Formats: sequence, C-alpha cells, structure tokens
Amino acid sequence: MNNILFKLDKFFRGDWLLGVLNIKKGLWTVSPKSSNIPYLKAQNANGQHILMQPQKPAQPYFLMADDIDGRLLKIHHKDAAGQWKPGRMVVETSPANYQIWIRSERPLDLHEKLHWLSILKNDPGAHPKNRWGRCPGFRNRKKKYKSESGKYPLSKLVWLDWKSSAHIPIVRTSKRISPVNSQSLSPQPRGFVCQQNDINRSQYNRGNESATDFAYALALARRGTSPAVIYERIRTERTKWDNHRGHKRQNAYLERTIFKAFKIVSLSFTK
Repeated sequence: MNNILFKLDKFFRGDWLLGVLNIKKGLWTVSPKSSNIPYLKAQNANGQHILMQPQKPAQPYFLMADDIDGRLLKIHHKDAAGQWKPGRMVVETSPANYQIWIRSERPLDLHEKLHWLSILKNDPGAHPKNRWGRCPGFRNRKKKYKSESGKYPLSKLVWLDWKSSAHIPIVRTSKRISPVNSQSLSPQPRGFVCQQNDINRSQYNRGNESATDFAYALALARRGTSPAVIYERIRTERTKWDNHRGHKRQNAYLERTIFKAFKIVSLSFTK
C-alpha cells in the first residue's frame, strides 16, 4: 500500500486527498500519509469506501472518466500499438470496470470537461465537479459486488503515468456541450459528489408532501450534502407538517426519508 500511495502522490503531484465515505454519516478527508494506512484499512474493513481526488487548486488539471469497460479503454486510452496514452491512471474498481484519471497539460473548465467526458463515453451521471474516485488498494464495498463467500473486490491500480501529461485540445465555445440542454447528459447527475448548484425544495414539488421531501432529499444526497444538512433543509423549507406533528414523529420521518435517499445513492455514487 505504501508503494501505491507513493505512485498516486507522483501522479497528483503531491496535491491530493483521501476520503472516507460512510453512506449515513457522509464523507471526511484524510491526509494521504503512510501513517494513516492502518486507519484507512480499518475503515474499509468496517464497510466504508476509500476515495481519492486532487485538491481544489489542482482539480482543473485532472479529468476522470467513470464506468469505462475494456472496449472503451482500448478505443480512447491506448494508441494504435496498444500502448497507454500519456498522462493516464487506470483503476479497475470492480472486475472489468474502470475509472480513468487523465492529467492535462493545461487547466480545463467545467464545460470543457463535460465536452470531453461525453466523447469518452463517461457515465452521464458522474458529473466532473468536485469528483471523487476510488482509491486502488482498498475494497469496493458496494453491496452488489459482494461475493457468495462474503468478499468484496479489490480496486486495482492497472496503470499510472506520472512522468507526462495529456495534450487536450481547446474546445471552442460553440462546440461545448451544455450540461442542461444536452440529451447525452443527465440534468440530475448521479454520483456522491456532483453539481453544487443551489437548489430548494419547491423545485421538486411532486404534488405530495412526502414525495416532494424524498425527491428533494435524493437530489441533495446526489450533490454530496450531508444527512444533517438535508435534515435541516427539509425541516425548515417544508411548511405543512399535519401528518407528522411533534418533534419525535417529525424526526423519525426525516431520518427514514434521508436513509432511503442515501441507500439509493449508495448504489451509484461511484463505480
């Protein structure tokens, strides 16, 4: 694991973080130091997901393509001779399923990232803003990957090039893909950390108070909002509580709603 952290540090040029994700409690960051490996392994063994990302000042230089299969890997990330293209890091997050980090020579804005990710056939729900990826060397603790023997697949570092960066052509404004109007991108992207556009409960009105609460909770959860913040936003933005009068009933209802929302997000926040 020390060797993996060394290579990751080279790729991200020392400007990155690890994250520990608990579906119910949220995500907290951990410094990528060797001394933290025992803690990270313990968290992973207890069901938490271990993630990674470049820190915010460096994020414009990194692009991650999610949910990539072997065919797309060959088409977009290898040259005609079968060699890996420059600036790639390839992580197999589950059998035959990959995340590809691309280190760019120049900074990319959000619209450019959306443009190139659509070409790379990225999971349309994996929005590039503040995106986290799985850290190799730890288990993918998504329940759907649990084997009959009770084991989870190990995320593997397949390839990493820390010596070079990718040359990514500048995208002219007229050619950029709009995150709202494009038919190939979801207006409500999946993924644990997604769009940070501010939203409010009225935008998710379903004609029923409970259905509206759930739709709003789901949208917030997909944007990486913590359960505590979701709880408070629904509690303050909902004006009619006829069916859940009293603090105890209201509290139990909100906890059930938020838990259901995070349970759904946990199936898709990252491959």
